[in-house]
Amino acid sequence: MSENGSKTPVDFWFDPLCPWAWMTSRWMLEVEKVRDVEVRWHVMSLGVLNENKLDELPEEYRENMRPGGKSWGPVRVAIAAQQLHGDEVLGELYTALGTRIHNRGQGVNDESIAGALADVGLPADLIQYAGKDTYDTELRASHKEGIDKVGQDVGTPVIAVPGADGEQIAFFGPVVTPAPKGEAAAKLWDGTLLVAATPGFYEIKRTRTEGPNFE
Repeated sequence: MSENGSKTPVDFWFDPLCPWAWMTSRWMLEVEKVRDVEVRWHVMSLGVLNENKLDELPEEYRENMRPGGKSWGPVRVAIAAQQLHGDEVLGELYTALGTRIHNRGQGVNDESIAGALADVGLPADLIQYAGKDTYDTELRASHKEGIDKVGQDVGTPVIAVPGADGEQIAFFGPVVTPAPKGEAAAKLWDGTLLVAATPGFYEIKRTRTEGPNFE
């Protein structure tokens, strides 16, 4: 809890396409249950992140990242929903999108996006923005806000938490599978705050040996 007694804010940037961001987001929802924390959701885009290095990507991944590729539809619909219906719709929409894309294995397509909109009671016509650049300026601004906090050469998710002096410290990750629950979620959160409060701390990393576990 922050010094004024309100919940500690955590800013979380996500792309619905990323399974690792999905894992981290489910952990943050667990943290909200066991710590006085409030998550503020923001959209970032793997398409924007990779647009200047498409030639360096594996072919299949490259096609998803290209303008008009699969990666653009969910983030465009998410940012349109935010712009037209407020910040408060983002968390539930992300949950609906991620549940369909990852947990149910429906993938990224018009059917899964339309189903997610219906799941949270948002207008069906928001699906039209999946193929439009109407809110790309706002999408890029949201993406830039997160990247400016954490720096370059990272992916999604990005989280920003209070540091030692209350200033925000942003990290890529944590990358974890499966998403910790209960006291395990609380311990990882406490550790995240601990490293954020350590001056000069930048990175802990090891090779991933398991894929995302959505159970």
